[in-house]
Amino acid sequence: MGSRVLTVAQDGSGDFKTVQEAIGAVPLGNTCRTVIRVSPGVYKQPVYIPKTKNFITLAGFRPEITVLTWHNTASSISHHEGSRVIGTGTFGCGSSIVEGEDFIAENITFENSAPKGSGQAVALRVTADRCAFYNCRFLGWQDTLYLHYGKQYLKDCYIEGSVDFIFGNSTALLEHCHIHCKSAGFITAQSRKSSQETTGYIFLRCVITGNGETAYTCLGRPWGPFGRVVYAYTYMDACIKHCGWDNWGKTENERCACFYEYRCFGPGSCSSKRVTWARDLLEEEAEQFIMHSFIDPDPERPWLAQRMALRIPYSA
Repeated sequence: MGSRVLTVAQDGSGDFKTVQEAIGAVPLGNTCRTVIRVSPGVYKQPVYIPKTKNFITLAGFRPEITVLTWHNTASSISHHEGSRVIGTGTFGCGSSIVEGEDFIAENITFENSAPKGSGQAVALRVTADRCAFYNCRFLGWQDTLYLHYGKQYLKDCYIEGSVDFIFGNSTALLEHCHIHCKSAGFITAQSRKSSQETTGYIFLRCVITGNGETAYTCLGRPWGPFGRVVYAYTYMDACIKHCGWDNWGKTENERCACFYEYRCFGPGSCSSKRVTWARDLLEEEAEQFIMHSFIDPDPERPWLAQRMALRIPYSA
């Protein structure tokens, strides 16, 4: 499978001036990897990758200088696609929306520039299987990163926000990522609906930082009653409340939410003071979560190592 390369530059020196124009040039139902190289710049327009366009790579040079940004909120959406295509409310407000499978982004910032207090304002929604993000940044306040559906791998990424800023019901492994809590809220709102679903968010060797204040944010709350989140080998600074987790105002959620920690450290990791319905994993329990097989379960048809062949060690 060869790959083709398209270039985007705002000054006209590339094949296209906008990222969306480059996506438009990718053939429907494409089966070969298309790399869209994005020159440095702040690109102020919504980006939409439809279900019919798979195997797209967006590659910047450095995330700090290659920024895709827009300002939609759940209550105010301006987009080149209609609501029947992108949806409405929180679902439709992503500055960037990825629905094409086998998507990769590298060295890109995804931002929702709506100011604090704007309500739900998604920087990126991913509704696609087998997507990977390397050295990317996700900037926003509430609902920054919507990992909605499919399997995702995030490595060396920076994610910031306040309320429920990593949320949805995908199966995601976030490795070596920096999670920054800008103000009071909840890091995750994972929405697993039943014990049969294999979805969940795993934070492996991550770092959680805050704004200098103490005990103002929770590791997560269950958007779906069986919400599943694991933090393993992760540093937690003093911004994390001692209780750690929140039941979203429903005591019945405490019976089925799966909130776990494993060998975390730092001033925010106080296992003795955590809510009684969350717990530390035993070593044999943790194994299933801290391997890449959590998101790449079929050794006969691997997608992480084989298809992307990009800085993937054998085991997490």
